[in-house]
Amino acid sequence: MSVVKINVLTVPAEMREELERRFSNRAGMVEAADGFEWFELLRPVEGTDRYMVYTRWRSEEDFARWTESQAFQRGHAQAAAEAGAQGHGHGAAADRGHGHGAAAGQGHGHGQGPAASGSEIWSFEVVQSTGPKA
Repeated sequence: MSVVKINVLTVPAEMREELERRFSNRAGMVEAADGFEWFELLRPVEGTDRYMVYTRWRSEEDFARWTESQAFQRGHAQAAAEAGAQGHGHGAAADRGHGHGAAAGQGHGHGQGPAASGSEIWSFEVVQSTGPKA
């Protein structure tokens, strides 16, 4: 049974573009992970400042292996380096669980700090799923 991890990020309006840029710069890193099934970065449209980072995994164990992997660590190091070079911190809180961040709510303190001001992880098991008919 697949599992879903949703990282809910509180992102101030002035950091939205930065958060999206950081994710874009790291595109493709998680796709090669064993057990990875899906990723989406969801931008809020109205009434909230919370982004959602949606990832789907074959199992809880696959997700755990990814968060402990060298690729996951490299992604964080790359984001931190980019943020430091540009005078911004990387969104460590921005993406725990899908290969784009560190401990929830913790930034690295470079420049302006993390793109997200808060983060929480929601975990779900997929009970039912459907898609378009071929």
